[in-house]
Parts: sequence; C-alpha cells; structure tokens
Amino acid sequence: MAFRFTTRPGHPTFADLPWEEPLAEWDTERLVTPVRGIHRHVVRFVAYGPQLYALKELPGRLAEREYRLLRGLAERSVPVVEAVGVATGRTTREGEPLDDVLITEHLRYSLPYRALFSRRSLSDLWEPLLDALAQLLVRAHLAGFFWGDCSLSNTLFRRDAGALAAYIVDVETGEMHPSLSDGQRRHDLDIAQTNVAGELLDIVAATRPDGRSTLLDDDRQLDPAAVADDLCKRYEGLWHELTTDELIPEGEEWRVTDRVRRLNDLGFDVAEIELVDDPAEDGRRFRLATRVVEPGHHRRRLLQLTGLDVQENQARRLLNDILGYRTAIEVETGVSLSEQVAAMRWMVEVFEPTLARVPAELRDRLEDAEIYHQILEHRWFLSERAGRDVGLEAATDDYLASVLPAQGDERTVLDPATSELPVIGGPDPEVT
Repeated sequence: MAFRFTTRPGHPTFADLPWEEPLAEWDTERLVTPVRGIHRHVVRFVAYGPQLYALKELPGRLAEREYRLLRGLAERSVPVVEAVGVATGRTTREGEPLDDVLITEHLRYSLPYRALFSRRSLSDLWEPLLDALAQLLVRAHLAGFFWGDCSLSNTLFRRDAGALAAYIVDVETGEMHPSLSDGQRRHDLDIAQTNVAGELLDIVAATRPDGRSTLLDDDRQLDPAAVADDLCKRYEGLWHELTTDELIPEGEEWRVTDRVRRLNDLGFDVAEIELVDDPAEDGRRFRLATRVVEPGHHRRRLLQLTGLDVQENQARRLLNDILGYRTAIEVETGVSLSEQVAAMRWMVEVFEPTLARVPAELRDRLEDAEIYHQILEHRWFLSERAGRDVGLEAATDDYLASVLPAQGDERTVLDPATSELPVIGGPDPEVT
C-alpha cells in the first residue's frame, strides 16, 4: 500500500516530518517533551508554533480505526482529544513496512493524573478525580461507546472551577454501538474499577529514596480498593439519576420541574419528558420518563449569552456571577434587565476589564475562565477574613500579586514533571 496521509483542515500538513523512519528513531527539531502519561506504544510530541501534537505508532489498521472512533465520539459530544490525522502505508527508504501513525492535538491546559498528583495531594484530588472519571464513563455509555480500557492513564484532566473535567485519550479497545446493554455497561465499569485500583496500587508503591510516599500525604493512607469502589458508586448514582423513570403521585406534578432542575444542575439538558398514566391501588400515579441529550447545559447557555466557550463548572460559576451582577444593577437602578443585556454588560464592564489587568506573562498560565473563577474564590477568602466584601478590584490585585505568580503554566507543560515518578513494572513511559 502506498503512503497515504489523511489530515483535517486547520492543521499543519506534517509533510516535513521523517515519515520514512520508525517513530522511536525520529530526530527533528520539532520534537518536544511535555508532561505525559503512560503509553503502550511509541508516542512522540511535535510542535508547530504554540500548538503541540501527539503522534502514536500503531500496528495494522489500529491507527485508522482509532482515528474514526475519536471522531465519532466527538460528534456525539463525548469529551475526547481531537483526532487530527492518520498516516498509513509508511515504509523505510529500503522499502521495509512501518507501523501506521495516529495524530491527535495536544489538549491545552490538561495533565495526566500522575502529574496532577505531583502538584496536589491525593486527599485534595481523589473526589473531583473520581467525579470527573465517573461522569466521563457515563457520557461514553450514553453515547453507546464501550471503552474496554477505562483508566486514569487513558484520561486527561483539566481544571474546571474547583472541579476537574476528564477527556478520553486512548480508545484502542473501544467499540461504538447504537446503545449499550446493562451487561456491557457493567463489564466496562468492572474494567474501570480494576484498572483504577491497579493504578492506585502503583502510586502506593512509588516511594522516594527516603522511603516516604512520592505522591501521597504523609499523614494519609490510601486504600486503592475502596477508592475504586467509590468510583463505581459515583457512576451508578449518576447513571440512576439520568436514566431511571420516576413515579409521581397525582397532585405532585411539581416533581417534574424538580427532576429537570436536578438534571440541569448535573450539566445535562432534557430533550423530552414523557408522562405515562400508571394506575395504582393507592391512587393514580404518573410515570415520568426523561430523555437526556448531550451534557453541557450551562456551557451552551453561557456560549449563547456571551460567546465564551468554557468548561461546564466554569460556565455555571460565570452564570452565577452574571446573575449576581444583574441583581445588583436592578437593585441600584430600579430597572429590570434582560438576561442577554445583563450578560453583555457583565462581559464589557466586569469580565474583560478584570482579565485585562492580568500581566501578559501570567495570562496563559490558566484558562481565562479558570483565572476569573479563582479571583472570585480569592475574593470570598479575603472577604471572609476581613469580615466584609473587599470588592473585585482589591481581590484581583491581591490574587495577581500573591497567587497567580506561584501557579505553574498549564497551557502546555513542557517541563517533564513526572519524569521522577517511578513507573511500576514498565520501561520508560514514552515507549511501553
């Protein structure tokens, strides 16, 4: 088969890369070494301007299959890394066949879980980490995707207003179906439980030369099995809330609105509500069946109001700030504002001026929405300590002086911060 390269518009052609060589032997000035996770195959990173791309060598037709799966998941609104291209039919200069290569865009402001643990203790991270992974698996299952290898290693995490957002990185073992049976879902959840327990056992075993834990709090013991069990409980709770029919007694139709509000709070929109008459011995009841569409309720609402495209929890926080701003203006002026007008005024008078005060050398350390969220958190902290509202400007000044400068740049972390973390039972994580 002749060499063929498929790429999506808006990205480089990658024509200047040494495709006639095995990926492990590449020697090009475009190679960079960002913080990375653990991979089964050879993975290298190349830079084109500020943007990084991950290249993964895969045997047979696996690269093209994974490329199609990633694109299919993105079309179904499942958070995944963006599939950019695939190279097939590669050969050496001597005509020897080479493995195919999958190219994905490096997800900005994201980190693998081991790098997260090197920056914050597990006791601070395990709850948002499990919530993010559970929601990711639920979203995949709602889309009809059987992952087959859900794990912390196959996931990237981004900050999301005090929480974490999870993205699928590796789908080699995945399968797309119109929908999943309960047996398929539970089998996938069992795999995730086993993988997470094993990864946490690796963390427990990772020690420094002085014998102390590399990644755990000195005063906290980790039970990998219990944490993995907790992942399953969080998954089951979310799945039940999103998919279970609810019986509503006659006269309690308010529960319909309450159910929709709970689903919206979880970040999911509801496409249809079906009320089916369900006569019972103890009186008439209605069976409430909801059809949940893709998540991102707050994200879509904020995008419509302001044009800002952010993470779900960030959107929730910004919408609450817009609501607070709108209320304050209405109290002050006695004039009602529409949501659209309030959002535009908030953008012009609050959000953009606040971010404009961030020095250029610090602006890219976090996403804009995350910086603004942290300023709001810092305002609350300072106000609590002072016993009064210190105001947004004072909070911003103090945050920029004392907090953000100490924050590492997370847009694209080139410093291999995880290089000192032991890989249990495996060689260099770039070639595993």
